[in-house]
Amino acid sequence: MDGIVAKPTGQADERDKPLWAAVVSLSLGVFGLVTAEFLPASLLTPMSADLGVTVGAAGQSVTTTAVVAAIAGPAIVVYTGRFDRRNVLLSLTALLIVSSLIAGFASSLSMLLVARFLLGIGLGGFWALSLALAMRLVPGRLMPRAMAIVMSGVSIATVCAAPVGAWIGATLGWRYAFLLAAAVGIVTFIVQALTVPRLPPIGTTGLDTILNVLKRPAIRLGLATILLVVTGHFAGFTYVRPFLEQVPQFGVEAITAILLAFGIGGFFGNIAGGFLAERSTRLSMMSAAAGVAATTLVLALAGALPAVAIVATAAWGFAFGALPVSVQSFLSRAAGDEAEGAGAATLTTFQIAISTGAILGGLLVELQGPAGVFLFAAVAAMLGTSLVSVYRERALQPAE
Repeated sequence: MDGIVAKPTGQADERDKPLWAAVVSLSLGVFGLVTAEFLPASLLTPMSADLGVTVGAAGQSVTTTAVVAAIAGPAIVVYTGRFDRRNVLLSLTALLIVSSLIAGFASSLSMLLVARFLLGIGLGGFWALSLALAMRLVPGRLMPRAMAIVMSGVSIATVCAAPVGAWIGATLGWRYAFLLAAAVGIVTFIVQALTVPRLPPIGTTGLDTILNVLKRPAIRLGLATILLVVTGHFAGFTYVRPFLEQVPQFGVEAITAILLAFGIGGFFGNIAGGFLAERSTRLSMMSAAAGVAATTLVLALAGALPAVAIVATAAWGFAFGALPVSVQSFLSRAAGDEAEGAGAATLTTFQIAISTGAILGGLLVELQGPAGVFLFAAVAAMLGTSLVSVYRERALQPAE
């Protein structure tokens, strides 16, 4: 046990038996949402040509979703607190369907941006609620396993979205990729409607609730770890292709295979992180952060050696794959009865870290080249690892 004993005070529907089918339906939801989020990355060229805009303008479809998701997450938690969470979940999945259909039939950039705006609401709301939803579908002791199942949707989407989107775009046209995302959304909606029980609201979550959650030392520890490690990770990951091109000097086909290995590593890392978190969420979180630090440091110092670059990149994917489920499991124990507030704070922290990492990575690439970015990633992840260790006694106090 980790020392965090936070039993929900108002969770009337705490379960003795896990509802695994409902948990899997959450994984389907995150798979569909993340797939739709990642699709433009592999389709920007045909999208921009078809809509008659520049690649940079089409790229705003990615920015729109990220910005809206960061704002929508806390807003969904606060303003839907009186509604049955099952109905909120189904509404968010419906946004995936509607946004994908609009994108698939978009005739202008503005229409595409509307679609991506709606997707951002669905994505942000789902992420903010996923922690609380999983907590209400399984007994507390199985929470890490449930989060590993939910997060497996992210891992699979990471592996599949870009290559499948590129293949569909090249063979059928980019619009069919979004129509496929809509089909995934329809299947997900049906599965969720059949498996997720009624989940009446338990109290309400306001902005003051989210602020009160942030007063808990363990919550602050988890969020600070996210901020450090995820910022470093995305500083490196955003520029991993230039690194692989310029340092070990791989060709396009080799880079594609290496990134696939990264994604597969992330899938298995997610599973390993879930199992380890069942035994110790703190150890799981610290191990994942240390793994990111070690692998990015190897890339910074010895990434010019092709064999080292290949192995270190795959191991990096494994380490980072274990991080989200580890941190989510850690925060779920600390959050207790305020899981939705903690989920909203987690979502916002992730989005800030992703954006900060991308910005800092861009600056470092210009100043020090790709290798310098990975040195920064290693240092940031090391700080995150140290934070978990140094503040162990203070942070792992029972949530009040």
